[in-house]
Amino acid sequence: MIDEQLWLDLSDVLKPDAVPDRAPRDAPAAERTPGRLLTSWLCGLVWSHDYGRLAELRRPEALSEPRLRAASFSPEEEQRPVFEKVAFLFARYHAGRSVPQAGFGSMGDALRRIGSPAGRGRNDPGARRLLDRLVASRELPVRHLQHAVERARACEVAPPSWDRLTRDLSTWKTKGRATPYGWARDFYTPEYPAKKNG
Repeated sequence: MIDEQLWLDLSDVLKPDAVPDRAPRDAPAAERTPGRLLTSWLCGLVWSHDYGRLAELRRPEALSEPRLRAASFSPEEEQRPVFEKVAFLFARYHAGRSVPQAGFGSMGDALRRIGSPAGRGRNDPGARRLLDRLVASRELPVRHLQHAVERARACEVAPPSWDRLTRDLSTWKTKGRATPYGWARDFYTPEYPAKKNG
């Protein structure tokens, strides 16, 4: 079943050579974000079993056509490396998978899902250390992001939303460090069931 949150234009999925430069005609403007378009294209590579392009994306330093195509989704020149890195992380997560995952939530939410039967998220010392390394970094923490994505893959839990990850990493260096703060809040804030009135 296709993730309802991410509507794929099947004509683009069946023709991965065509870069989707538009969202479906009837999609709201909010669904036509650059990160969502990148995610649609990447999911299309998985659906069509284009393992060659996915393998090329897993080589972060190779100046390959898929890497440059991923960067072309960026709305601004200075954000091109972010889109390349998200494509790299997507390809790492999907190595050997035949069904794509658009993911959900922030990286803090994804880290809260990883761990072992003994404990997940803040109850897993490895997840806490990984979050600490991510949020302490002033530069894009690519190596730690890769570790987080590979932990999510190994634990067989959903990754972060790739669309949100492009937005979060695009604002990584903004004053006030809202993205690292948001990830830490998402990781540590407990979820309480909603109270029922009545």
